[in-house]
Amino acid sequence: METHDGRYARFLNPFNIIYHIWQYRDLVRQLTWRAVIGRYKGSFVGLGWSFIHPLVMLAIYTFVFSTIFKSKWGVQPDEGKVAFALALFMGLITFNIFSESVNSAPTAILDNVNFVKKVVFPMEILPVVGFLSAVVNALFSLVVLLLGLLIFNHYLHWTVLLLPVVWLPVLSLSLGCSFFLASLGVFIRDVGATIAILTTMLFFLSPIFYPIQAIPERFRFVCRLNPMAIFVEDARKVVLWGMTPDWWLYAGGLAFSLVTLILGFIWFMKTRKGFADVV
Repeated sequence: METHDGRYARFLNPFNIIYHIWQYRDLVRQLTWRAVIGRYKGSFVGLGWSFIHPLVMLAIYTFVFSTIFKSKWGVQPDEGKVAFALALFMGLITFNIFSESVNSAPTAILDNVNFVKKVVFPMEILPVVGFLSAVVNALFSLVVLLLGLLIFNHYLHWTVLLLPVVWLPVLSLSLGCSFFLASLGVFIRDVGATIAILTTMLFFLSPIFYPIQAIPERFRFVCRLNPMAIFVEDARKVVLWGMTPDWWLYAGGLAFSLVTLILGFIWFMKTRKGFADVV
């Protein structure tokens, strides 16, 4: 008979985690679609807001930073007026995958108590639904960004094809943290408020509104310790500037994110048996 430790040991391989979730793909797809549509339930425009909102935000960023502040990112010598806004928007899209995932995770179980009471329901898919909802929103925003690049620059760099590779650590880190926080949120109800504060702090400590080069040299190592700083910069490199990532930094960030995914999922699977007693 397989022991509990042996059963969880197979999840030390991240592919087994993906395969385990893939078995419930139909249910995940239905719940994710419900979550995405639910944001705009009852509105006249409906899902169209997923395009309208990032389009309006991109227009605002472009006007404010190119016309009012006349800001420049300073990466390319022939940088246009809208380059700063596009760099900012790309950073927001990447960061928001992580931010939306972890902020929704602490209540993923508490908001679905009716599922928790069902003996055969796979509770591990609930954090996945919040995570995929954030990814879908990011993809809508990405479409708007790419259209903006085509309108203003009239071309896309071939390195944009590397974006799925660059986003892989972001996705792994976001999902791993979501599993951990979804479990912790059941037992400690203050987790949601705490995470909201921490993600706000991380937002301003990440190079979203400013390039890493703007940080004084003596403080720059702190930014390098922030994995989201690496992921945000790599996303900008491949989409906006036609550059490839620093593969050594990328490898370190990917390893860290995969470890987070593995530990977060195993933690969730080990603690889920106590959810019904608490909720």
